[in-house]
Amino acid sequence: MTLELAQKNTMVVGLGESGLAVVRFLTARGARVRVNDRRDASALGAAAIEAEALGAKLVLGGHPENAFEDLDLIVVSPGVPPLAQLDQSERRGVPVISEIELASRFIDAPIVAVTGTNGKSTVTTLIGEMCGRLGRPTFVGGNLGRPMIEAAGTDAGAEGGLVIVELSSFQLERVSRMKAHVALLLNVTADHLDRYASFEAYAAAKARVFERQTAEDFAVLPADSPDLRELIEDGGTVVLFGGRNGAVRVVDGVLTDTESPLRVPVEDLGIRGSHNVANACAAALVARLVGVHDSDIAAALRRFRGLAHRMQYVSSVAGVEYIDDSKATNVGAAVASIDGLAGSKGKIVLIAGGVDKGGSYESLCQRMADEGRALVVLGEAAALLERAFAGSPVELRRANSMAEAVGSAAALARPGDIVLLAPACSSFDMFRSYADRGDQFQNAVRDLGGQA
Repeated sequence: MTLELAQKNTMVVGLGESGLAVVRFLTARGARVRVNDRRDASALGAAAIEAEALGAKLVLGGHPENAFEDLDLIVVSPGVPPLAQLDQSERRGVPVISEIELASRFIDAPIVAVTGTNGKSTVTTLIGEMCGRLGRPTFVGGNLGRPMIEAAGTDAGAEGGLVIVELSSFQLERVSRMKAHVALLLNVTADHLDRYASFEAYAAAKARVFERQTAEDFAVLPADSPDLRELIEDGGTVVLFGGRNGAVRVVDGVLTDTESPLRVPVEDLGIRGSHNVANACAAALVARLVGVHDSDIAAALRRFRGLAHRMQYVSSVAGVEYIDDSKATNVGAAVASIDGLAGSKGKIVLIAGGVDKGGSYESLCQRMADEGRALVVLGEAAALLERAFAGSPVELRRANSMAEAVGSAAALARPGDIVLLAPACSSFDMFRSYADRGDQFQNAVRDLGGQA
């Protein structure tokens, strides 16, 4: 159901990448647009200049209550925290929606939505690679890149197209009518507890991806997490992946679709780590549900090498392997990284730390006790990690920069070991982004190799 936007008084709260895309969309359809952001024009830079050039009125540097008056629609960007002004607007009857909800009102193509705590970007991209063989216009984006609103009004967003999106819990908070033909929940582990009141509240936000599904749609879940079934009150036909009884699972070392001829030996997969085997199973199942031929799925599984800063092999120096998983921004992701490397001939030297996200480090301590040799900590969470690992058998070091962390890890590692950057924290204390953090790790490893 589309919205009438012409001459409507609209507000976009948060002028990040998706917020600016919404401004473009609204102004192109004749809406009167206000932009509100706690940052000022100098901090917003080119985004503020473009929004103003498009005709939007800028209200920056805070959230004054009078800016929220006389509005017909408010679109909230995913990074915006809860605001009293938004609650007050809703009580006045003003629709307050997310960018993906707005996009869904103008998209007629089937939507494939991928969410979960870890692995979303890898799986979304892999599904996109598989669906690229369908011969139909396809959009791949959402939280991993292009805002979903950019699919609206395109061939990919029209009937006959296909829209594949990664969705975060933040994006799913304000959906009401969006319906995914295939909704995939990869996993749920503790994350963003600095924003959500409880793990249950965080999980409930993820589960909104299944809302409004009917029996003709598919709700895809991991077979080895039966508790996640409880998150779906109604919704689509449940289909499982992985584990012992998933429709697509590993059988005797071969990724197998029990309902198609798809058979790919795990050793032939282009992505590394046991958690990525589960990701591959999930992607293959979703691709089959939207009509991709098994031979095209198999080709993509063999060809796809993963994304930057996600279990990315960097180099081997003096018999030690270096792996960049800077995207492991929570404890569950860091544990999955370690699990994916379990069974290697050597031990793991882990580099971790950054901005703490409010969870427990207990599971990380347990896995490092089994698989680790040493831990190098840095950033704001360094002291928290040191306290969590007090009494652990792994050796602890603290570093003040990524270059120092890599140097310390190299000194602690032995031939056959793996130095793993899996920070278990967000990056914004010392780095511009997880990508900047990963780039600095890779540069330090290359410098190390040059000295070897």
